[in-house]
Amino acid sequence: MRKFPILKALVVLISIVLIECLAYLAVDRFTDVHGETVGLFVKTFYLILTAIWLSVFFLFSRLRNSNRTNNLVNFGLVFFMAFFVLKAVLALFRLLDELKRFICWLGSFLYDASDLPSWLSEGLTSSYFMWTLGWIVGGLVFFSFFYGIANRHRYKVQHLTLLFKNLPKSFDGFKIIQLSDIHSGSFTNMAGVQKGVDLVNGLAADLVLFTGDLVNNKADEMQDYLDVFKKIQSTQGVYSILGNHDYGDYHQWKKPEEKVRNLQQLKSMQESMGWRLLLDENVQIEKNGETISLIGVENISSSFNSYGNLSNAYRGAENSTFKILMSHDPSHWSKEVIKDFKDIDLTLSGHTHGFQFGIEMFGIKWSPAKYIYKQWAGLYQEGQQFIYVNRGFGFLGYPGRVGILPEITLITLQSE
Repeated sequence: MRKFPILKALVVLISIVLIECLAYLAVDRFTDVHGETVGLFVKTFYLILTAIWLSVFFLFSRLRNSNRTNNLVNFGLVFFMAFFVLKAVLALFRLLDELKRFICWLGSFLYDASDLPSWLSEGLTSSYFMWTLGWIVGGLVFFSFFYGIANRHRYKVQHLTLLFKNLPKSFDGFKIIQLSDIHSGSFTNMAGVQKGVDLVNGLAADLVLFTGDLVNNKADEMQDYLDVFKKIQSTQGVYSILGNHDYGDYHQWKKPEEKVRNLQQLKSMQESMGWRLLLDENVQIEKNGETISLIGVENISSSFNSYGNLSNAYRGAENSTFKILMSHDPSHWSKEVIKDFKDIDLTLSGHTHGFQFGIEMFGIKWSPAKYIYKQWAGLYQEGQQFIYVNRGFGFLGYPGRVGILPEITLITLQSE
């Protein structure tokens, strides 16, 4: 039972050592191209940065257990991640270069030395082009991590209009704001958070729905921001569900009772803000005598702990004309919703953050998240059922956003 973690740790260690070796070989290329003096300076500087990088790792491992992050920890984390990615990119290009040289070396056996093609003879030496390209790509990625810090409170409103045949006429034009993944324990800028809340209220929604992960680990993380999020308003109120981080599963509690108390405290905080927390239950949203069902389920996931029961949450909403489900993890949609609850019209999820890293421009939509989640950001449809995956209001781990901005979703329902 204990062999797998050891094997996994060994694989990670070997990978890190390999990356370090290949990255250093890429740095060592300076000696060949720019002379020993410049090369020595670059290699020394690189080794100093590596020593700082390792120190940051050990310091962060101690500081990260505090209830809240701070600017020093955030900066240290960004430096750690950015420098590691730079190393990984340099290692990748060095590996590609070595692979090219190996292929060329094999091909050289097919020719006599006198008539060896130029592409083979040049390939037998380290490629200046490949080395330079590695530094350019690695440098761009390195500095993008620091640029991403400036985007952590650059909220983007995603406007979405959805048409439904079965939507009650009274709800034609009904506006819903979805928020998700606040992660209050990561915040260090009260003014930046307030800007996002003001933007929410400025949209004048009929209903505000929060789809989980209010904190990183502990309810105390929300204490300083209660008054800020308490200001969120809509004509039909604010409803919420729990996300995987809200249960306290990723914190080392001294006693099981502490974890139970923490969750109860988090629930009480939502009540104090005027939010209605749905725990495997549903409510009827009424307008002009007509209603739609809002179903809120506790976290159900394919990769993390599951606490919810959709059958229980659904009970009582069977005869409702139109149904909206709040479910934190989008993997639940494929796992159960579209298979067994085909009359749930719209599911709202979050959880992925869009990895806080990707590209969304010029018609390109890409993030590493797409290799883990089928539905990772934006709108998806299966038959007559929709799911919208919010990219998250806050951030976790990396204190920034590169290409995937923090999101406030404005959904307008329309009847066909």
